[in-house]
Parts: sequence; C-alpha cells; structure tokens
Amino acid sequence: MPVKIRLTRQGRKKRPIYHIVVADSRAPRDGKIIERLGQFDPNQNPATIDLNFERALDWLQKGAQPTDTCRSILSLKGVLIKKHLLEGVKKGAFSEDEANTRFDKWMKEKEAKFQAQADRVKKASDAEAKKRLESESKIREAMAEEISKKKEAELKKAEKEEAENKADEAPVQEEATSGETEAVAEETPAGEAVVEETPADEVETEETPADEAVAEEAPAEQQPEASSEETSENSEEKTE
Repeated sequence: MPVKIRLTRQGRKKRPIYHIVVADSRAPRDGKIIERLGQFDPNQNPATIDLNFERALDWLQKGAQPTDTCRSILSLKGVLIKKHLLEGVKKGAFSEDEANTRFDKWMKEKEAKFQAQADRVKKASDAEAKKRLESESKIREAMAEEISKKKEAELKKAEKEEAENKADEAPVQEEATSGETEAVAEETPAGEAVVEETPADEVETEETPADEAVAEEAPAEQQPEASSEETSENSEEKTE
C-alpha cells in the first residue's frame, strides 16, 4: 500500500499544531496513522520542529513519500541530505566517513543560518519591544504631566474660590456690624421713651388736682349746713 509522510492537524482554533505522521495515503487527514514522527508548530517565529530523525530516515529509505510541506521540514532537519549521502555510499561514490563528514559540515552551516535567522528575529522583536516601551513611557509621562497640570489648576481654582468667599464674607460681616449698631441706636430711643414714661411723680402730681377738686367740693357740702342755720334763724324771728 502507498505510504505517505504527512501532517495531521491538532491544537485549537486559529492556533494549529501539526503532527508529522506516517499514514496510508487513502486514510483521511486526521484518520488512522501508522506512526508519529514528530511535531511542527508554525505559531512560533521561527517555527519549531521536533522530529525523530532516525525513524523519518528509515521510512524514507523504505519508500514513504513525503508531502510538499513535510519534504521542506525533512530537508530543513537534514533527513533528505542524509538519505542522499547514504545512497552515495551504497553506490561506492565515497566512504561512510566521508558521508558523515559532509553531513556534519552541512548541518553546521544549516544551524548557523538557522541561528542567524533566530537572532534577527529576536533582535527585531527586542527592538520592537524597546520601541513600544519607550512609547508607553512617553504616554505615561504625558499622562502624569497632564494629571499634575489638572491638579495644579484645581488647586488654583480652589484657592481662587476661597479668596472670593473671604472677599464676600467681609462685606457681610461689615453689614452685620453696621446693622447691629443701627439696631442698638434704634433701641436706645425706645429706652429713653420708657424712661420718660417711668416718672411716677409727675403722674402723681398730675393726679393731685383731684384732691383739690375734693377740697373745692367740700364747701359745697357745708352749704346745706349754712342753710339749716339760716332756716333756724328765720324760724326764731318768726316766733318773735
């Protein structure tokens, strides 16, 4: 049966992780597999590959056909170049030691390129992070300056309002003191009026004419006595 080295999808939505497997070409993508060879994570930069080198090489030598993506992965990890060198050894083009030396040299060059790429990516990410940090620090400084200005404005406003309140309270106090003095000044004549009303001697002296009236009326009461004497005299004269 035809056997392929291909990928099966795993992971969650929009963040896939692929398994490198050996499966029947007639099986569905995520169906039954023969053997799992490793894992490929494209979410990292650069992408991470975990591969069982010996098993992948063995399946290639047995005739398993990799898909295009898996061929790129196997080439990146050196499986294809190793298979090619071993075929050269079988044909007698060079010895096995020479094949191993060439493979080691190729792997060092590949790892150097891969490391340079990783360094570039890291440097770019660090520069971006530094730039973002500087922009955030500028934003924080601007916000702090704005907050300080706002607080200063509020403090000045509070001082101004306090000064205006004091200025408004001063005339009110002056009006209150002037009103109190006027009230005192208005109340004092009333006291004088009370004092004018208080003399009781004058009232008594004014009422004393009543005694005079009584004294004047007294002779009126004596008049009848006089008339009685007159009548008695008249009666004596008549008898004579």
